[in-house]
Amino acid sequence: MSITEAKNYPASRPTKSTLYLRSCLPWQVFRFIIINLKMTVMILKSHGSKKEKKL
Repeated sequence: MSITEAKNYPASRPTKSTLYLRSCLPWQVFRFIIINLKMTVMILKSHGSKKEKKL
């Protein structure tokens, strides 16, 4: 694709609500907590519940 063709497809502009959420600190803290909980669950699942067998 040439540069002139690319100019025919401009990037979309964020909406007012999107801009608000990007700058809203309580929303960012909430999303941070949710993402960290998801990562923690994924890590705990990857470690599994491996029990050592006693001989």
